[in-house]
Amino acid sequence: MTFALAGLRVLDVSTLFAGPLAATMLGDFGAEVIKIEHPKGDPVRYHGASKDGVGLWGKVVGRNKRGITLYLGSPEGQEVFRKLVATADVVIENFRPGTLERWGLGYDELSRINPGLVLVRVTGFGQFGPYSGRPGFGTLAEAMSGFAAITGEPDGPPTLPPFGLADGISALAAAFATMTALRARDTTGRGQVVDLAIIEPILTLLGPQPTVYDAVGEVQPRTGNRSANNAPRNTYRTRDGRWVAISTSAQSIAERVMHLVGRPEFIDEPWFASGAERAKHADELDEAVGSWIAARDRDEVVRAFEEAHAAVAPIYDVRDVLADPQFQALGSLVRVPDPELGSVLMQNVIFRLSDTPGAVVSAGPSIGQHTEEVLGELGIDADEVAVLRSKGAL
Repeated sequence: MTFALAGLRVLDVSTLFAGPLAATMLGDFGAEVIKIEHPKGDPVRYHGASKDGVGLWGKVVGRNKRGITLYLGSPEGQEVFRKLVATADVVIENFRPGTLERWGLGYDELSRINPGLVLVRVTGFGQFGPYSGRPGFGTLAEAMSGFAAITGEPDGPPTLPPFGLADGISALAAAFATMTALRARDTTGRGQVVDLAIIEPILTLLGPQPTVYDAVGEVQPRTGNRSANNAPRNTYRTRDGRWVAISTSAQSIAERVMHLVGRPEFIDEPWFASGAERAKHADELDEAVGSWIAARDRDEVVRAFEEAHAAVAPIYDVRDVLADPQFQALGSLVRVPDPELGSVLMQNVIFRLSDTPGAVVSAGPSIGQHTEEVLGELGIDADEVAVLRSKGAL
């Protein structure tokens, strides 16, 4: 198989979660990713569920990577890292600003070794500014970006997502930034620094809130599952105790829903012609739609909406995702062989390329699984490896 990013070498020295996931995405399309961990292991190995003492999250985030241990706080570890940098195209790190510089591994030094190197720095608040020295996690970005403030019921508290939303968005942004910097290198011949603050990508995805506030002084409130831009738009419980979600962003869809639920008279109301005006009548519309849905089982509701060419989706948990024929047709999940666990089921690559598709070739390695192999490629023999281990560098 020909991979789009074959020949690209990435050193992943980041942890939890945005940086490692960005490296994973590059590895999914053929980049050679070397995961460099502290000898104690990346904390992701100890997050969440495990099987037979093996962390499952690490198997996913570490996929398609070779894993080595290296203590960058030691002079010996720093020297090995410099040798690796000489062979690399990209380094992804998420230490607090100034940490690499304190170790003598700042970009001035790394670019001296390798002028074409792209250094991707993923931190909570960026490399400068009053908060740059703070520890940064996705939760803080979800809070400070405005996401939590608009999430939840109107009379309830701000709500945080139960997964790494800001980290995941930042990982996508970091992977894009990496490829952008590499494209620039094709023109200039020089690498550069990517400074990605986790608080920013999620802010961008929240839409025109700053623009709206600046222009007309509006602050978006919490509206639960409703939207200020269209209605009906909500989750609705079916007769068999399941849930569906519907959206009527298009006027034609809203009209079809009203015909389907037996309330076509709403369409003739002057306010029905505008999504924003319909949203002001959400109580009425939700009662009409919700009562119709509540009298039917989920599969019947979904079938009726599909026949009416109206937008509906059943609300799934992970069991439903695994059983769904659309996910199966897309190959959205893949089972990967693994020497520790036999096999691991995980999400497949996030998009398909017609000529150079990506693939999940291997699950995440055990701690230091490829240390001797990778160092051997640098000309460091077994005796030198033993010395490095004795000094705590590996």
